[in-house]
Amino acid sequence: MNDAAPITYQLLIRVAEPVRVRVGRLGEFDFPAGRYIYTGSAKRNPEARIARHLRALKRLHWHIDYLLGAPGVAVTGTLRFGEPECVVNQMTGGRILVPRFGSGDCRAGCSSHLKWLDGEAGLAARP
Repeated sequence: MNDAAPITYQLLIRVAEPVRVRVGRLGEFDFPAGRYIYTGSAKRNPEARIARHLRALKRLHWHIDYLLGAPGVAVTGTLRFGEPECVVNQMTGGRILVPRFGSGDCRAGCSSHLKWLDGEAGLAARP
């Protein structure tokens, strides 16, 4: 991680039991139980964005809010980075289950900003 102010964050998410989520116009998706990682950013105030995602009652604005609002889904941790969102996302392992999830405005061609983790390999590389 460089010494720049954090602009990118990752949410570590636990889905306790399989859940089906309807995400706006994208459709309905099944998320198996397990651990996930979501990469997002906020140039002006990332801490406010993280706090918004962590609220129990939230307005369903971003794709990730639909999953975070589902029963049995919880954020278990957060990470912060100075690098751009897509750089961090591309450094992060894991399996894409829902293409385009959270990457609607992605300019780097990421196919999803939500990944299902297989073991510990999903965390972004940190020197």
